Amino acid sequence: MTQETEKVAGIIGGMGPEATVDLMQRIIRLTPAMDDKDHIRCIVDNNPKVPSRIKAIIEGDGENPGPVMADMGRRLEAWGADFLVIPCNTAHYYYDAVQQAVTIPVINMIDQVADQVKTRFGNEKKIGMLASPAVAITKLYTRRFDTLGMAEVWPDSDHQDRLFTIIRQVKAGGISLDLHRRYAQVCDHLKDQGVRVAVVACTELSALGGNLPLETIDASQVLAEAIVRRVKHPSEYPLTGHPDSSRVSGNNNR
Repeated sequence: MTQETEKVAGIIGGMGPEATVDLMQRIIRLTPAMDDKDHIRCIVDNNPKVPSRIKAIIEGDGENPGPVMADMGRRLEAWGADFLVIPCNTAHYYYDAVQQAVTIPVINMIDQVADQVKTRFGNEKKIGMLASPAVAITKLYTRRFDTLGMAEVWPDSDHQDRLFTIIRQVKAGGISLDLHRRYAQVCDHLKDQGVRVAVVACTELSALGGNLPLETIDASQVLAEAIVRRVKHPSEYPLTGHPDSSRVSGNNNR
């Protein structure tokens, strides 16, 4: 495939900005390239002004982010994107609002992660969750894991509060060795509950990175791999979607 015929990725970003940049770095690292022209063209709207998912989902009194994300998707399509991605787990609560606003495919990161869990760890019965409380509230992964006969294991309330604080600090640009230490402690807590595999289901935690005491599937890495496959090997990676009538959608005026 020549560069002239390669698909262009559109990134609905800014949720948060660090996570969007982290995704782009992952795409660059994964792309087989000898020169600039070998890399993947991305059209990026790194928009930190998307209404807060925390206020809309956790606090319940915020503006619905769906219409803003849908408008971003329409603009990216008009600017030449051939497919879209959303580098934020929680924002996939509004996935349907974006897909319905455009005529191009939107890669569903949640589906991609669930597929990889099934492929790599199909015999596991417990899957640890490292994510914002909003992911638990919206059950973005729950129904998918239920169909696989797997149960989500979340940190207890104290450790979940610590994890949410870590996520907020990454959003504020506060990455430090102490943050890595506290993140590892939450992972140890999951390990104590019999968890061997966890999903890093928050792109701020993906950006934080670090050597963790668990096997992990990182949602940002899964998404980056999907983008590279879609552009460089499109015949091997058709975007067929996951028709799932049980998907939780944000088209509910939250």
